[in-house]
Amino acid sequence: MAFQMPSFLSRFLRPITTSASLSLQPDALAARNFPENTQRATIAAGCFWGVEHLYRKKFGNGKGLLDARVGYTGGGTDAPNYRTVCSGETGHAESLLILFDPEKVSYRQLLEFFWKMHDPTTKDRQGGDRGTQYRSAVFANSEEQLKIAQDLKEKVGKEWYPGQPITTEVAMAGPWFDAEDYHQLYLENNPGGYECPMHYERNLKPLSS
Repeated sequence: MAFQMPSFLSRFLRPITTSASLSLQPDALAARNFPENTQRATIAAGCFWGVEHLYRKKFGNGKGLLDARVGYTGGGTDAPNYRTVCSGETGHAESLLILFDPEKVSYRQLLEFFWKMHDPTTKDRQGGDRGTQYRSAVFANSEEQLKIAQDLKEKVGKEWYPGQPITTEVAMAGPWFDAEDYHQLYLENNPGGYECPMHYERNLKPLSS
């Protein structure tokens, strides 16, 4: 029988490239013929493989998610790549950029799922993944999104995680950089790949309106 590497080890032995990733700019998105009402949501919740996988399962197949890309944002360098982000020196977070149809799924729904699918009470950590690149964050793409995220963070703290600190960073989005190609759709292309044990949908009561 062929030897199969335990899935948790693949997290640490995944290939590394030093080439700079390309910035995903709004004009590039427009060229891909998304509907005119398409909106963007940008989040970080630990290892971006699992974050992308769960969002595609929850909101894909006609339920509002039009496309998604994993990448790097929230840092202070112009050309981050996986090696430099993992060093913790660039300040970037492993993140997910979601393109969605607001007529099928709202920004609030996307964020409520965000606070259900990871642990927002552990600073710079999800399970065994530690470092600022694994922090919990919402990067708002408009002032309206910023207000929604701030309000929801307060509700989540009171109603879902009472007595625990909500460490989620809420800030305006900065430049976005696509992660290397092998990270995109990673768990779809590698079904036995590493999945963070903290990435699952928690059974929580609906938030108050």
